[in-house]
Amino acid sequence: MSEQHSDRRRFKRIAFSAQTELSQDGQRWPVQLLDLSLKGMLIQRPEPWQGDPSKPFAADIHLNPETEIRMDVRLAHNDYDQLGFVCLHIGLDSIEHLRRLIELNLGDPDELDRELGALIEI
Repeated sequence: MSEQHSDRRRFKRIAFSAQTELSQDGQRWPVQLLDLSLKGMLIQRPEPWQGDPSKPFAADIHLNPETEIRMDVRLAHNDYDQLGFVCLHIGLDSIEHLRRLIELNLGDPDELDRELGALIEI
């Protein structure tokens, strides 16, 4: 990742592994989740990859059999065999699960509050 790209990042990313699936127009790809933030996710590019970068995707991150984070995402970058997605929409239940996951991994409630404030400003 370029230094300029990392300088623009406003949200802490947490390394996280969970059963994750990406879908678009009836196609589904089980993917390896690399990290997650309040604003998006990074995955290992699946092979074969036939996603259309001009259309949105749905991402389902299964935290356990009863709990998942579901978000609509857009492909933001495709490099180094990794795909970066930015969140376009996330439901209230999913954002609460994601917020709690980030809070547990950051270990600093003040930092989480700063990130939530930055998310609201976007």
